[in-house]
Amino acid sequence: MDEDLYDEFGNYIGPENEDEELDEIPQVPSPSVAQVPGFEAEMEEEDLEDVERVEKMALNLAEPQNAVVLHEDKQYYPSAEEVYGPEVDVVVQEQDTQPLTQPIIEPIRQKRVAIETSNVPDTVYKKEFLYDILSQTDDVRTFIIAGHLHHGKTALIDLLVYYTHPDTRSPKRRSLRYTDTHYLERQRVMSIKSTPMTLAVQNMQGKSYAFQCLDTPGHVDFVDEIASPMAVADGVVIVVDVIEGIMVNTTRAIRHAVIHDMPIVLVLNKIDRLILELRLPPNDAYHKLRHVIDEVNDSICQISMDPKHRVSPELGNVCFASFDLGYCFTLASFAKLYLDKNGKLDLDDFSKRLWGNIYFDRESRKFTKLSTGIRSFVYFILEPLYKLHTLSISDEQEKLKRQLRSLNIFLKPKDFLLEPKPFLQLVCASFFGFPTGLVESIVRHIPSPRENASHKANQFYTGPVNSSIGGSLTSMNREDSTMIAHVTKLYNTVDANNFYALARIYTGKVRKGQKVQVLGENYSVEDEEDMAKAYIEEICLPGGRYRVPIEEATAGMLVLLAGVDNSISKTATIVSEGVQDDLYIFRPLAHMSESIFKVAVEPYNPSELPKMLDGLRKINKSYPLAITKVEESGEHTIFGTGELYMDCLLYDLRVLYSEIEIRVSDPVARFCETVVDVSSLKCFAETPNRKNRLSMIVEPLEKGIASDIENGHVKINWPQKRTSEFFQRQYDWDLLASRSIWAFGPDDRGTNILRDDTLEMDVDKKTLGQVKEFIKQGFQWGTREGPLCDETIRNANFRIMDAVLAQEPIYRGGGQIIPVARRVCYSSFLTASPRLMEPVYMIEVHTPADCLPVIYDLLMRRRGHVLQDVPRPGSPLYLVKALIPVIDSCGFETDLRVHTQGQAMCQQVFDHWEIVPGDPLDKSIKPRPLETARGAELARDFLVKTRRRKGLSEDVAITRYFDQEMIDSLKDADVVLSL
Repeated sequence: MDEDLYDEFGNYIGPENEDEELDEIPQVPSPSVAQVPGFEAEMEEEDLEDVERVEKMALNLAEPQNAVVLHEDKQYYPSAEEVYGPEVDVVVQEQDTQPLTQPIIEPIRQKRVAIETSNVPDTVYKKEFLYDILSQTDDVRTFIIAGHLHHGKTALIDLLVYYTHPDTRSPKRRSLRYTDTHYLERQRVMSIKSTPMTLAVQNMQGKSYAFQCLDTPGHVDFVDEIASPMAVADGVVIVVDVIEGIMVNTTRAIRHAVIHDMPIVLVLNKIDRLILELRLPPNDAYHKLRHVIDEVNDSICQISMDPKHRVSPELGNVCFASFDLGYCFTLASFAKLYLDKNGKLDLDDFSKRLWGNIYFDRESRKFTKLSTGIRSFVYFILEPLYKLHTLSISDEQEKLKRQLRSLNIFLKPKDFLLEPKPFLQLVCASFFGFPTGLVESIVRHIPSPRENASHKANQFYTGPVNSSIGGSLTSMNREDSTMIAHVTKLYNTVDANNFYALARIYTGKVRKGQKVQVLGENYSVEDEEDMAKAYIEEICLPGGRYRVPIEEATAGMLVLLAGVDNSISKTATIVSEGVQDDLYIFRPLAHMSESIFKVAVEPYNPSELPKMLDGLRKINKSYPLAITKVEESGEHTIFGTGELYMDCLLYDLRVLYSEIEIRVSDPVARFCETVVDVSSLKCFAETPNRKNRLSMIVEPLEKGIASDIENGHVKINWPQKRTSEFFQRQYDWDLLASRSIWAFGPDDRGTNILRDDTLEMDVDKKTLGQVKEFIKQGFQWGTREGPLCDETIRNANFRIMDAVLAQEPIYRGGGQIIPVARRVCYSSFLTASPRLMEPVYMIEVHTPADCLPVIYDLLMRRRGHVLQDVPRPGSPLYLVKALIPVIDSCGFETDLRVHTQGQAMCQQVFDHWEIVPGDPLDKSIKPRPLETARGAELARDFLVKTRRRKGLSEDVAITRYFDQEMIDSLKDADVVLSL
């Protein structure tokens, strides 16, 4: 080898004369990087090994893998057919099939749908201390925070977080909205999902308690986010804005809490607005506060007269707060501020004299019931509070400093240069400190999980409470080998790919990695199909924006479980594996509203249908009142509670779960079907084998029965005697009729009744009892999908009048009886003057007096009518209550704001079902396209358009549900049906 052809680094430089040919080009390998002079001193031994390994890989890649050496200077490369075989087709693509919009190497994208801190933040307490309280003591309180929109629920959590999380104490981060983690919540400045939070707090005596609280939304469309966490809570903290008073969502939360016999703690928020905005005198401010408390008690008394639900400051279950300024106190905690200076007074006696018609005589220094002095609440609480607020925002710094020194408040000179609001927050925080009064009120009036375990088990557990498992549930046995937990809500992870299950553990312990059984809502001892096995992948204590991972959770704790969400749709019961006793579930939740708002969705790109279906399944998990359904036409429909609910739901479907573009139809309302008369004929139907016959008639139910069934005032699983006594006492049913109730439909809370009105002399009751379950299944199938437009039947009383059954069991099986029971339900229903029912909203509008004519005009255009318009006490606004059909309410809120220039605000809540005027089967009415139907034409118009949208035939044929024998008998009897 000629070394002159290479430089000192081994690079080939060639001959001096480029035209000179070399007989043989010498092959000299490139030197290693490690061979460069001085390089060894700069590299570690491990780095040299990495470099040599990379060089070997490069040399291997440079050698042709399939080359065959024929001669020293030539190589032969085989064809693709020779390499892969003659059976393999080789296709050479000359054009790139990958679209330009798709990168060759897609970037790694981490989807985040919520604010979440990866590390557990620092707190004033140790995480181990919090866990010990939760797992080993009864110093635990589990409650939800409910109220109307923008009344201060999230701010209450922020106040507790401010004092327990030191990194949140910067004045610039005062409005944390710590539990509003969803990006849509941050954009709209309102809570959309409920969020659990776990904290360690102290009461007035310095004792520590663990709070597991759930912040809930305030908008009326998201009432499902109140009912779901309320099922695992032991009490309710109601937050009310003292200016706006009690509003519609507050009333609904109070009603739901009282129905479920849950204690209430009332928090009157924004009392600083009485001082700084309304500038009410102290005496007027007292009457305003008392009026709000009376409104709450009036709402409670409309449901229950039990005095244990009453709220009052002297009872200690009413707090006064301004979460914006950072303070919350009760009569006892404010009285303690006086006792810190004068310890001679008794705290309980003094605090009880600070409310009501009790006055303080400054001359005699005594309390009296005579109105000769100053009201004690005004003298001891409101007047000092007024002075503190007014001095803090005034320019009299010397007077303020003297006053603050008298209160043992010493601020830095730079603090007096702050803006008025931050300075007032600083002064109030220094004066009041941690809200121990709120903690004391919650601890005293909301029971611990052990104290409330028996009540929760009796309320939600469907199994017998006198069994061994029932005894463990009612006693909250932490050492039981059987673990039972109740799941009521699913929360998606930060990447929206999986869900955490919010579960309350009633007995036993759950461990990470444990194998459990997940029982769905349709599970029963007789039908175990809705059961799945799963492993607990992760256990966490909820903390709003963060989660605290733990290895084990015991009874009484509220935890987030990962790994069990695959088989859960809404709620579930989790049981440890290996339980020998019969398993029962916790009953599904009863919500405060219904899903009556409906849209149809489809993907823009049909090939993305699987993505949309996966998104719909996740929507069904995430929103408790969302219902997804596939119509016979293949149309995918989503049901919700209102416009805002549907808007947030569709946002999650597009952005979070499916990540595709979808096409959404115009919103419509869900209908129901009912009857207004008794069946004109005793309809009958025969089984296909001609060996069984059922006869039935239908009549409308009395008013009030449907609401009693829905509200749980009567239940089908009660003993027959108890159910019979209820209908005899409430609706004057006779003994025979009340004891012949077989079922409610289409489910246990359905608003239709199936009765056995056959006589023993005509029907073999023993044989009829053997096919009872089959008839019930046919009845529930029929009431779930009515004959008019495939909607649920409502307020109908189905009566079995006769039954002819085969003696051989093989001829009266479920395949024969169930379809004929459904068909006879339909035929009898269509001969009883069927009608359509539409949902109706109750609207509450808060508006100035000059906007009232505009509101009346807007309602009249949309088939609405006003029930009342009254002035709001203590404000210049009027309260207008009105009813409007849901199908005509789309866009009403937007129209209202436009026509009133934003002065009027409304809330729409589902109120009741109302019969649509007109006969839906009147064929003389022809729907007119592009024209609004009026009056008696509405029912027919709704029927035809609904059936078209669902892909059904345009008209309903009653003969479809009649047997030929019945049609012939009608012709022989010369009976002419208008249908």
